Amino acid sequence: MNVPAQLNRLTEDYQASDAAHHIHAFVDQKALNAEGPRVMVRGEGLYLWDSEGKRYLDGMSGLWCTQLGYGRRDLTAAAAAQMDQLAYYNMFFHTTHPAVIELSELLFSLLPAHYSHVIYTNSGSEANEVLIRTVRRYWQVVGQPQKKIMIGRWNGYHGSTLAASALGGMKFMHEMGGLIPDVAHIDEPYWYAHGGELTPAEFGRRCALQLEEKILELGAENVAGFIAEPFQGAGGMIFPPQSYWPEIQRICRQYDVLVCADEVIGGFGRTGEWFAHQHFGFEPDTLSIAKGLTSGYLPMGGLVLSKRMADALVERGGVFAHGLTYSGHPVAAAVALANLKALRDEGIVRQVKDDTGPYLQKILQEVFGNHPMIGEIQGTGLLAALQFAEDKATRKRFEHENDLAWQCRTFGFEEGVIIRSTLGRMIMAPALVATRAELDELVEKTRIAVDRTARIAGKL
Repeated sequence: MNVPAQLNRLTEDYQASDAAHHIHAFVDQKALNAEGPRVMVRGEGLYLWDSEGKRYLDGMSGLWCTQLGYGRRDLTAAAAAQMDQLAYYNMFFHTTHPAVIELSELLFSLLPAHYSHVIYTNSGSEANEVLIRTVRRYWQVVGQPQKKIMIGRWNGYHGSTLAASALGGMKFMHEMGGLIPDVAHIDEPYWYAHGGELTPAEFGRRCALQLEEKILELGAENVAGFIAEPFQGAGGMIFPPQSYWPEIQRICRQYDVLVCADEVIGGFGRTGEWFAHQHFGFEPDTLSIAKGLTSGYLPMGGLVLSKRMADALVERGGVFAHGLTYSGHPVAAAVALANLKALRDEGIVRQVKDDTGPYLQKILQEVFGNHPMIGEIQGTGLLAALQFAEDKATRKRFEHENDLAWQCRTFGFEEGVIIRSTLGRMIMAPALVATRAELDELVEKTRIAVDRTARIAGKL
């Protein structure tokens, strides 16, 4: 029999109970138990405090989530008011409710006009699970049921459930849980690592043409959709060359393959546009959304459909055999509605586009443009990646770049800033409400962490 421990809530007591009951994400749990996780107890604006009283500037918006930062009273008030009025009801049994209706009205006022319907979920992983079934059902309805295959990209990330991780291209995840049928992959458009002697423009086109080759190999009559993040998030904040997305769009239209954009990270203002596909200039058929939809305050995601798809499903599809208990949850919808109103009415997305986004990119170039450890800086709006390089002239990467990046991340925590390491890249995505002073602090503390790492690597 498990008896709850009587804890006085010292850090070590929290850690002991955490180790007894949790398996954390993407970590060696035995090693974490020996180390002890940081226990975060409070958040306000861009800052977090742990159980020891140490303050951190959150340079990652949690997990690309907290667009409005921590402690927004309007969001908590919206949740409380909705709980008082209607804490829960579902979208089964021919029912709906005002919160989800009003959310969708606002959402589609912010989206381009060719989108019309949304299926709400609880996360980005679920949105991409729903994507597979919805895309296949669409092709059934329009008389091409053999179109089932989804094509993704190696090193892409679309979630941690079985089907979502299969869509993604992280092989270590495939090794743990396997794959599902009718999923294929092409290479990622990571010029710095794989471009060789090609220019970025040449490399971008070559990567895009891999999609055409794969479609022809599988048979265009069998390929349902191509799914990709406009920029790769968990894979390292990798931006494709400008030549990439126009060619992808052309290929998909030529072979009647749906373009499915995973906007879970890029959506809701991160790039300075409401959605990242607008920054890159292409027009997807579906959008997977989550994270910034509620600023992370409550779990909520969704799959947005083009009018072309929605009209077919509604007018010709009959019963849509899908449903989630918490789809369109009224409290999550109320928080999302308050969040989107704030992003719109306070001009936050426009501020990212015109002011704080360009400012962050400028100071990153000033601080790291000639840094001996940094081979490339990528980013736009309030997101960026610093590429570690052993030899900048040849784009040679460190043999143990993962270890160096992890060490840099650890130094960041010690300096009071949270940045993320992915492969040999340090990535950041602060809340969209960040001030210039907070961005200065983010970059300065990151510089100290990078300098400390450079000394270990013999670059300073």
